[in-house]
Amino acid sequence: MTALDLSSPVAVVGTGTMGQGIAQVALVAGHPVRLYDAVADRAREAAAAIGARLDRLVEKDRLTAAERDAARARLTPVDDLAGLAGCALVVEAVLERLDVKQELFRALEGIVGEDCLLATNTSSLSVTAIGGALRNPGRFVGLHFFNPAPLLPLVEVVSGFATDVTSATRAYETARVWGKTPVACADTPGFIVNRIARPFYAEAFAVYEAQGADPATIDAVLRESGGFRMGAFELTDLIGQDVNESVTHSVWQSFFQDVRFTPSLAQRRLVESGRLGRKTGQGWYDYRDGADRAEPHTAEKHQPPAYVVAEGDLGPASELLAMIREAGIQVREEEEDHGTRLVLPGEGQLALADGQTSVEFRDVVYFDLALDYRKATRIALSASQDTSPQALSEAIGLFQALGKDVSVIGDVPGMIVARTVARIVDLAHDAVAKGVATEEDIDTAMRLGVNYPLGPFEWSRRLGRSWACSLLDDLHQRDPSGRYAPSLALYRHSYATEKREGAS
Repeated sequence: MTALDLSSPVAVVGTGTMGQGIAQVALVAGHPVRLYDAVADRAREAAAAIGARLDRLVEKDRLTAAERDAARARLTPVDDLAGLAGCALVVEAVLERLDVKQELFRALEGIVGEDCLLATNTSSLSVTAIGGALRNPGRFVGLHFFNPAPLLPLVEVVSGFATDVTSATRAYETARVWGKTPVACADTPGFIVNRIARPFYAEAFAVYEAQGADPATIDAVLRESGGFRMGAFELTDLIGQDVNESVTHSVWQSFFQDVRFTPSLAQRRLVESGRLGRKTGQGWYDYRDGADRAEPHTAEKHQPPAYVVAEGDLGPASELLAMIREAGIQVREEEEDHGTRLVLPGEGQLALADGQTSVEFRDVVYFDLALDYRKATRIALSASQDTSPQALSEAIGLFQALGKDVSVIGDVPGMIVARTVARIVDLAHDAVAKGVATEEDIDTAMRLGVNYPLGPFEWSRRLGRSWACSLLDDLHQRDPSGRYAPSLALYRHSYATEKREGAS
């Protein structure tokens, strides 16, 4: 079934930020749009606000004056649900309560025609559960837009247990015609983005709770080494700590308190204290006038080593050898494969984060994963209290010679970027294996929905397809709670890869 005809009226119920945004998207695409809100006069106020945004689009040359005037003429606030009769699509963006949404859609069933598509913009509730209250749940679908809806391209098209394929296809094609990038997914807690993004926040908070590093340092490493647009602490301050924690808690509860999705106690305390982020002036950071800006820990200048000895293949960090040579530091390569480390002149060793700790090995300094070691501007190092000062000094000096700021964090297994990426990759494989979405749609969703530099599967291919499983295995040995246990899907993927490589 094709997309809705542009002459077909679209209704939006609930005229808060998301409702207004969705209405604007449908309006600019060319549909007549009707607005309804249960609060008196709210729909008219929303229509005026949308009109003001259309004016700004004209000022920015994104709409012509004629297009704006035509759009305004197609926008109609209505005083009761009966005014939505004859609509081809109704999208709700009301309070995130199951009973409220079910009651609304039951009422709509008695008003709209049998061929009207019904959609929810829920981000945390089950599409199946909402649709379960309907006489005809086959026409019910999730259309999860991201805020701000007019700007962000991603729309998750969620099929509930009873959603007809034709309904999901029509919703998908309609979103595409509206200029959005739709991805199809099954009805699972968090859908794609909010399910797979949980480790980005959870691992940053876990490093903080283990006193491995402060928020400013963790954020800087995620940005400047991991390539993420924002760090976890600054991003949750922007989202709102209460909002972010609520999503995390909802996903955790919906997965029957699966340890992989356990909320952060530190974030809970932040919410309880009323420090909700930018909107309250304080969160992980202080946004009040005159407050000092939190800066990441950056090591003072150290002398680089005269040479390093390369033992084995550095895998995802192999580009470092060329960079070290270019910096004028001699690289001696051992003919035999003794490991995957760089040996420093003082006999200390540098190794890529692998889920183990520095305290387990004599004078091993771990360095974190980078999206691109050439482009990275900061590298995190991890050392234990028993690491010799010479080994740490030579490791710091080496990366400084490559033009990097260096942040030394505590002896945290998997460090910051490495453990985060490994867990994201694992959840992505698990989601595909359970029929949530395709690899392509997951990669698209994570790039467009939360601005990840790479999709999980693209990242996995670049790192080596057994890399994440190996790191998580190491982490699981040190924390056997189940939080880091690789999924069966990732195990199968890694084992099949190893068999193919061994046979080639």
